[in-house]
Order: sequence, then C-alpha cells, then structure tokens
Amino acid sequence: MNLKPLSDRVIVQPLEEEERTAGGILLPDTAKERPQQGKVVAVGPGRVNEEGKRLEMTVKEGDRVVYSKYAGTEVVIDGDEYLIMSEGDILAIIQE
Repeated sequence: MNLKPLSDRVIVQPLEEEERTAGGILLPDTAKERPQQGKVVAVGPGRVNEEGKRLEMTVKEGDRVVYSKYAGTEVVIDGDEYLIMSEGDILAIIQE
C-alpha cells in the first residue's frame, strides 16, 4: 500500500464482523453494524505540540484496536477498504 498518514493520523483496516448470529441466523449486509475493531496498517509521525516537539504515537503497525463507531474517513485502495482516522478516535488496543 502506498499511503502514508500525516501528523497523528492512523490507517486502520476494519475487521469483518460475523455474518451469523449466535443462533445461526444469517445477517444481510443492511442489518450489519459498522465494525468497530481493526488492524493498524500505517501510523503517522505524530503531532507537534506548542513547543515544537513531536509527540510519540501510542499505537504502532500491527496493533488490533477498538475505535469509535463513526470514526475516520473511508478510502478504498487496490480493492481493500481502509479508514484514515486521528489517533484520538482510537479507544483501546486489544492485548492478545
């Protein structure tokens, strides 16, 4: 992927939700909620504070994260869907 985020932006590839409920019912695309988990595929260099110092990013490539429901801007690159969001839209890192 030839996409490099700027400042405190992060590129996340959403993880697909299960298409069946626990009871085995198949969900149509219109009934599915937007995923809120994803894998970080690229991280910007971090934002610059008032003193001119660059703040280090908390997340790194490969982290599995939970983000707010309507976070980010959707983009499609080479047929794959990604979200470009601010690091502040990420709520948690999933520890495995």
